Amino acid sequence: MTLVAGVDSSTQSCTVVVVDAADGRVVRSGRAPHPEGTEVDPEHWWRALQEAVAAAGGLDDVAAVSIGGQQHGLVALGADGAVLRPALLWNDTRSGKAAADLVRERGAQAWADDTGTVPVASITATKLRWMADHEPELAHRIAAVALPHDWLTWRLRGTGRLDDLTTDRSDASGTGYVDTNGTYRRDLLAHALRRPDADAIVLPHILGPSEGVEGRGIVLGPGCGDNAGAALGLGLRPGDTSISIGTSGVVAAVSATSTHDASGLVAGFCDATGRHLPLAATLNGARVLDATARLLGVDHDGLTALALAAEPGAGGLVHVPYLEGERTPNLPTATGSLAGMSLRSMTRENLARAAVEGLWCLLHGALDAVRTQGIAIETVTLVGGAAQSAAVRAVAPSVLGLPVTVPETAEYVALGAARQAAWVLAGGSEPPTWALATAAVVEGRHRPEIADRYRSLAAEYAQRVDER
Repeated sequence: MTLVAGVDSSTQSCTVVVVDAADGRVVRSGRAPHPEGTEVDPEHWWRALQEAVAAAGGLDDVAAVSIGGQQHGLVALGADGAVLRPALLWNDTRSGKAAADLVRERGAQAWADDTGTVPVASITATKLRWMADHEPELAHRIAAVALPHDWLTWRLRGTGRLDDLTTDRSDASGTGYVDTNGTYRRDLLAHALRRPDADAIVLPHILGPSEGVEGRGIVLGPGCGDNAGAALGLGLRPGDTSISIGTSGVVAAVSATSTHDASGLVAGFCDATGRHLPLAATLNGARVLDATARLLGVDHDGLTALALAAEPGAGGLVHVPYLEGERTPNLPTATGSLAGMSLRSMTRENLARAAVEGLWCLLHGALDAVRTQGIAIETVTLVGGAAQSAAVRAVAPSVLGLPVTVPETAEYVALGAARQAAWVLAGGSEPPTWALATAAVVEGRHRPEIADRYRSLAAEYAQRVDER
């Protein structure tokens, strides 16, 4: 039996799975936590990787490993390979003004045309601009720029040479200085960093989807961004879309073509197979359910029971869940709204139902944003913590108008990285086929009136916000 390993170095933790390369069966696994914060010394990631590998029984019998990781973070390296400052993570919002400046300087359409993505605070280019503005001496000393999974792969490779940095197209596509064909745009790097000598900065070599490099006695795959890793782990193909409901909501659709959305709602990322992965994200996700459960004084099982006891449409009660502002639509200062309240509709059951329907209507809007880019959406796979809610599952088809597949709970980013490692060993134009265990396929009657009522209320609300 040939074994391969996949790593998910996420914001919160590092997970390692060791699997049978032939069928993807998990043989063993390990996990270690990451520190909290929006900037982290990358050495913490390295220690967590070592701890997770040890907990997974080591890599001595493993033929190949690939690392999936949190996207966008900035690891700035000096000429000697040392980290110049703690890594700025995707969720570090101090680069918000830098993002706005970059959009103002070049225009949203130019960014969308060139890279597929309009700069927001999360992407690497905006963090480089923040360094140029706030830490100019350090910014001038940058000799190489890496993403979190690039840096970990480099450390695992062990040469210490900056020229041995590698990455993949999926993660590189979220930097803001790579075009949709996977080619570096050093002019955009220079613009972001305010450094005309950007040609001298080492950027990781972008490997092909199944291209590996030699490490210390082990083959290293190109790695991938976390969303691309999850899509690969789920076996998604063009026409397939995943919806992940965790702290936030993420809609990611595999596509054969790139997107160039100047509105900024859809990011034109790439996947880990050579295709594309247009993505729309909401700020509000499972915490909509958390907040409603607290208000009703129940746990999540209690919320589910209440929601399923109500009729579809929640008696006319409509919840627009912009509880922390919103990203899709772009209303960062908005708050939530509850409408359709009457003596008849204001029940605990309807309030629970309205929260679940409101969450799905919000995600339906993100799905529509992707569709607007000409992307076909034929299937939906539901993952994330909220996928375990029977109410969330039951309501999905009525709002989306599509059946929803719910796979078994698994570490899909790490499994996607492991599948990539197996692909590096096997070669070929497509990754190996691994069976996906499906917990349920949920179907139901499409009730477009639910989304229509929500859409009308949300549009009125957005207009009021714009008028302030």
